[in-house]
Amino acid sequence: MYSKKRVVAMLLAGGQGSRLYALTKNVAKPAVPYGGKYRLIDFPLSNCTNSGIDTVGVLTQYQPLVLNEYIGNGQPWDLDKMNGGVHVLPPYETQAGASWYEGTANAIYQNIRFIERYDPEYVVVLGGDHIYKMDYSKMVDFHVENDADCTISVIDVPKAEASRFGIMICDEQKQVTDFVEKPKEPKSTLASMGIYVFSWAKLKKYLIDNENEANAKREKGEPWSKDFGKDIITSMLRDKQRLFAYEFEGYWKDVGTLDSLWEANMDLLSPSVPLDLYDPNWKIYSRNNNYPPQYVGDNACIENSMISEGSTIDGTVDFSILFSGVTVEPGAVVNYSIIMPGTVIKSGAVVEYAIVGSDSVIESHARIGSSPESVDNRSDWGIAVVGHNVTVSENKVVEPKQIIGEKI
Repeated sequence: MYSKKRVVAMLLAGGQGSRLYALTKNVAKPAVPYGGKYRLIDFPLSNCTNSGIDTVGVLTQYQPLVLNEYIGNGQPWDLDKMNGGVHVLPPYETQAGASWYEGTANAIYQNIRFIERYDPEYVVVLGGDHIYKMDYSKMVDFHVENDADCTISVIDVPKAEASRFGIMICDEQKQVTDFVEKPKEPKSTLASMGIYVFSWAKLKKYLIDNENEANAKREKGEPWSKDFGKDIITSMLRDKQRLFAYEFEGYWKDVGTLDSLWEANMDLLSPSVPLDLYDPNWKIYSRNNNYPPQYVGDNACIENSMISEGSTIDGTVDFSILFSGVTVEPGAVVNYSIIMPGTVIKSGAVVEYAIVGSDSVIESHARIGSSPESVDNRSDWGIAVVGHNVTVSENKVVEPKQIIGEKI
């Protein structure tokens, strides 16, 4: 027997994150480290806990080993419940056969039985790869107050960037009148954040309809899809259902690219960016190993940086984020960079404007990346990336924009 829940959250965490290249070669995107001690999925999971949502399904598919291990029984997020809690939901086989998740809507469709265990009135659908702090309970209240069938969280973006997002067109009451995915000429600057609240009975109907329609098209050899933006939202608009936009005004970052991941980390070092990780009233929870305190040597020089526990610093670190267990040897320099857990920067190595993955070794006098001012043509510059478990040998150079996934 399962007790009824008013709200169930479904967290989409199965995407490949191909634009993060070497960083998601063997790791699902929501498990990518962020901010010195977190992983991306910590934000939606912590938001659920802080919003009073205690039943969360996490839909995994691509390279799930690390992510599944990280979520575990949900204890760090207080989601280890007897009734509810966090549940990892991979694709599975039935008497009808096996199927991967065939899109965001299909992933939820395949888990209708999980949702119906709890007989919810509302289902919150979330992405697992965005950095933000949001009280989902206020969004559910907004949904109820408007007697909505679907509520979509939106953020006002600069008009020059609007064509990168799904754009909502709304009336004065914030009721959605149209939705266009990545329009060439945007009619609005309200971008979908990929966060939805649905009345469950209505969502279930549209999931089943979409599944049947898409399968029929596939049998005929016609184009088909099973996606929230392309199919569920557009079908509900076509049928004159009540869709509303819930405007979010806080910090939100889509870390879909290497540049945006680097920027989101650097934002933590900027006093003007409103993402407070030290707020005791809205903690971001994470699972961490039990490391000893950080150690800073006599000759170390550290400025404006985050250094996590278990790190040993004997070199120079400036405007950088170092995760747990990182070693920076004497004479090594780390500037404007992100160094993920367990990585060693050996004596004389220089790492600038770079992301270095977990458990990698940068041997002595190697150079990773360089500053924008050091290149003649600015278009040749970009963040240098070294993947996880990669060794960069002595005196080797990783140029700006270069991505290394194997030993060099």
